[in-house]
Amino acid sequence: MASPRSSGQPGPPPPPPPPPPARLLLLLLLPLLLPLAPGAWGWARGAPRPPPSSPPLSIMGLMPLTKEVAKGSIGRGVLPAVELAIEQIRNESLLRPYFLDLRLYDTECDNAKGLKAFYDAIKYGPNHLMVFGGVCPSVTSIIAESLQGWNLVQLSFAATTPVLADKKKYPYFFRTVPSDNAVNPAILKLLKHYQWKRVGTLTQDVQRFSEVRNDLTGVLYGEDIEISDTESFSNDPCTSVKKLKGNDVRIILGQFDQNMAAKVFCCAYEENMYGSKYQWIIPGWYEPSWWEQVHTEANSSRCLRKNLLAAMEGYIGVDFEPLSSKQIKTISGKTPQQYEREYNNKRSGVGPSKFHGYAYDGIWVIAKTLQRAMETLHASSRHQRIQDFNYTDHTLGRIILNAMNETNFFGVTGQVVFRNGERMGTIKFTQFQDSREVKVGEYNAVADTLEIINDTIRFQGSEPPKDKTIILEQLRKISLPLYSILSALTILGMIMASAFLFFNIKNRNQKLIKMSSPYMNNLIILGGMLSYASIFLFGLDGSFVSEKTFETLCTVRTWILTVGYTTAFGAMFAKTWRVHAIFKNVKMKKKPDPAGRDISIRPLLEHCENTHMTIWLGIVYAYKGLLMLFGCFLAWETRNVSIPALNDSKYIGMSVYNVGIMCIIGAAVSFLTRDQPNVQFCIVALVIIFCSTITLCLVFVPKLITLRTNPDAATQNRRFQFTQNQKKEDSKTSTSVTSVNQASTSRLEGLQSENHRLRMKITELDKDLEEVTMQLQDTPEKTTYIKQSHYQELNDILHLGNFTEGTASSAGCPSSSPSSTTPTSRPSEAWTPAVSAPASAPPPAPATDTCHPPSELWSLACKGGRPGAGASPMTEPHGAEATGTLSALAAEKLGATAGLVGLLDGTQVDRMGALGT
Repeated sequence: MASPRSSGQPGPPPPPPPPPPARLLLLLLLPLLLPLAPGAWGWARGAPRPPPSSPPLSIMGLMPLTKEVAKGSIGRGVLPAVELAIEQIRNESLLRPYFLDLRLYDTECDNAKGLKAFYDAIKYGPNHLMVFGGVCPSVTSIIAESLQGWNLVQLSFAATTPVLADKKKYPYFFRTVPSDNAVNPAILKLLKHYQWKRVGTLTQDVQRFSEVRNDLTGVLYGEDIEISDTESFSNDPCTSVKKLKGNDVRIILGQFDQNMAAKVFCCAYEENMYGSKYQWIIPGWYEPSWWEQVHTEANSSRCLRKNLLAAMEGYIGVDFEPLSSKQIKTISGKTPQQYEREYNNKRSGVGPSKFHGYAYDGIWVIAKTLQRAMETLHASSRHQRIQDFNYTDHTLGRIILNAMNETNFFGVTGQVVFRNGERMGTIKFTQFQDSREVKVGEYNAVADTLEIINDTIRFQGSEPPKDKTIILEQLRKISLPLYSILSALTILGMIMASAFLFFNIKNRNQKLIKMSSPYMNNLIILGGMLSYASIFLFGLDGSFVSEKTFETLCTVRTWILTVGYTTAFGAMFAKTWRVHAIFKNVKMKKKPDPAGRDISIRPLLEHCENTHMTIWLGIVYAYKGLLMLFGCFLAWETRNVSIPALNDSKYIGMSVYNVGIMCIIGAAVSFLTRDQPNVQFCIVALVIIFCSTITLCLVFVPKLITLRTNPDAATQNRRFQFTQNQKKEDSKTSTSVTSVNQASTSRLEGLQSENHRLRMKITELDKDLEEVTMQLQDTPEKTTYIKQSHYQELNDILHLGNFTEGTASSAGCPSSSPSSTTPTSRPSEAWTPAVSAPASAPPPAPATDTCHPPSELWSLACKGGRPGAGASPMTEPHGAEATGTLSALAAEKLGATAGLVGLLDGTQVDRMGALGT
């Protein structure tokens, strides 16, 4: 048994001896005062004294015992259970001839004081065989880490922190109470029992709870249970609770203390996360009626008591079982229920502790361990006694350690077995029902079995909550009638495109079609037909093809539409580039042509997605947009080219405008209607049909109409018109060249050559006028036709006059006519008889050149010459005289033409002479 007092820290020097009466009183009170001395406690009250001849087996007891410490109630509450165990062990003579001598040391849950008490016990006390106790995690972990150096094995009955489960750091530490992590296998078993495979966690930011959450995550991950959301909080849990609801978490695994539990359930009430659709699983080690204690603090968040209780209704608490519920005799020969009655009788006014059963079983574990150690020493024939143990005896320390690992008996807390120093205990489940906690089941860690007490667990619905909203997938597919209608329209469009292709190939040798690049037209038609074909593919979904085929279809239909667009508009813009290249080249050089229950229905939609879809779409949109902008630029640059067979700028501009607007509208509406496949397919198909049809019609219908109504329109001579920018550039260029000619004599020859070519042209016009005069004498009925056909000549000569006047003024020379221009410098009045009396007109001079249409006059004059001129060059004194001669000839020819037009209009002769002058 234990000694009357335990050796502790020596006290301060004794005071002077008191007078005899006082000394007598002190001796009488000494047995009562010694147990209250700090650092050392005597033998527990009520325990019988061992015989004086029995050698003690000293055990070091470390636990908080003072009332000033909150956890001191744990130490005081387990002492009656410890006394019962030691008494029963002595009665059974389990350790004869030895007895357990438990020496208690108060750690006060302080690291410094606890460590000092441990070293005082080592230094001043007997050689302790083992250490019993350890309540506060910080004190226990410090002492447990140093046990290996002293060859001491520690057994705790109240330290539940998961940190102490690290056997590499704490190899000599054991505990009869399950750790906080021991509840995780029980939770896993409960989840499997109700087939909950999707959960969420809500954890308070405290190390104790974080360690349990991390261990639970690993346990659930290995069992294929999804943790859909993991939330943590420090003070305000409402944000985390709201996120759990947003993620449709129905089964919530909480790790927080009782103060935070009230806040959590108030937030759950505000978010309506309670009732038949939700199940909360939280720690079950809270104080009895804990919600009453924290109700005042919960009221700070405007949570009424009835609201708190409503949110708490049905939660499941998980904690270790303080006492076994089985009616089985334990190692002491008594059932757990009998032991509990004896404990309640013995504590006599001391508050109960939930750890008293684990302390009771702990004393029995120590006794059985020492018994096996003694048997091992006796069998080893080493002639060593267990009381000979010292802190340097590594061999005996290992014997005691191995004996601890072999522990296996049924105690008041259930089967006592250690696995890597951890107690494989029993976990209980309680449920909050009608403002009280009711035990509904338990989990046996040794057998790995879950037992649910019949008719005790209640769910607020007719069945356990579902772990998520049941989703019934409903495939939204494209309507077959809609697909048929749009496919019919697509077929009509393809027939129209085929007709245009036939028309283009058949008339490819017609100048109207030939000048409009028939090969490019074929590419435009091909691009339109590819765009039409993509509609058939866009309408195919999971109701028509398999999933694997649909994946291939996504790629094919996208590329067909992309290639069709690029082919059609690329060819169209290539045609415009051809016109742009020709008419923007000043030198006119030819270039080669270039090439009810908790169930919801979730619509299931099929979309083509890709990991880099955003980047791909950005590149495609940018490329197509640049292509359209380039086409607009070319159409604008060639807008003034007036050859219908060659220039499609107006129609291309209209096509680009229509396609651009429709694509923007179609893309936006298609994106907004992704959840409506019928609407989306209808919009996409109509946009493609509209754009392709409009583009083909704008390109080919005008040609079809022109070729049918006026087949020779392509061969009619039309004057080339240049843009205003070209005129400005030509004017600037002409002025610059003239200025350089005045400064450089080398440029004079160029002006002379230009003067010669222009005079030859005027000679040609003389011949034309004479022929008209002769025709007028023969057939007066042709007057009207002649009048109309020569209006263009008059316009050209007026332009020629303006050009020669500008040339003369820029050269700084008078417009005098030299004698060398006799063939073309007749006086203006000489033209009156020629017009009024055609019979006396001189015969036409022989033509020195092939006659060109009058509409070429101005073009050739501006360009400084006419191809094929056969006249020999004429020499002039200088460029000024040549320019003057040209001006005089132009004025004379102007008068002659005006006289001719006046005669046709019935104008008097004297008026024609004035006009010629």
